[in-house]
Amino acid sequence: MLPFGAGLASCGSKSVPAETPAPGKKVDATTAAAVIGHVTFTGTPPPVEMVRMTTDPACVKEAGPSVPSDAVVISATGDVANAFAYIKSGLDPSYAFDVPTEAVLLDQKGCRYVPHVIGVRVGQPLKIVNSDPTLHNVHAMPMINQEFNQGQPLQGVPITKTFTAPEVMVRFVCNVHGWMRAYVGVRPDPFWAVTAADGRFKIAGLPPGSYTIAIWHEKFGEQEQHITLAAQQTLDVPFSFAAK
Repeated sequence: MLPFGAGLASCGSKSVPAETPAPGKKVDATTAAAVIGHVTFTGTPPPVEMVRMTTDPACVKEAGPSVPSDAVVISATGDVANAFAYIKSGLDPSYAFDVPTEAVLLDQKGCRYVPHVIGVRVGQPLKIVNSDPTLHNVHAMPMINQEFNQGQPLQGVPITKTFTAPEVMVRFVCNVHGWMRAYVGVRPDPFWAVTAADGRFKIAGLPPGSYTIAIWHEKFGEQEQHITLAAQQTLDVPFSFAAK
């Protein structure tokens, strides 16, 4: 996405403006501000869960019989990956943002969803690919958007879906391989990011103002902070989850 800088996990797509620009106010690039953040874990992290793939020989061949779960990824220094950062409220609704026409990619590789956490804009294509030589079943289980459940028996043949409403988060499962999970944040604006392996994220291009920024994690829940951004300011906002 164009607003994000280096140091965050790839969301599988490069923003391409829609052919017809969205009507409404545009952000003034000369005054735009940014939020950078670092998500950490305090205390003893939960033990790493191992996923056994022995029910499918093709999965074993691709990834091995047992792999660490990607539900909780915490570095030795406490950095939390795969947390979804987004502007939850405060954005002036008169602003409008072109919807990218290039699809965000959600792959199934090594019998896992890759990336594990991604974001997509409302109306932006989500291209789902099976890169494994085995049957996968893509089952999106939203609370707001339309549920879909579709098999992908053919390697390399994609399916494309779009979401019509904002939602944090849409859970994806595979009904063939019960350990497979992915989470997709559906946003009406480009102001989101996914933390990288170093726990850091950046959301840029924001108009000055007061906002609620939220961090979501599938195991640790959601946290919020209220922030105020001045023109051209880059604000550092740390978040920390803790052992219970």
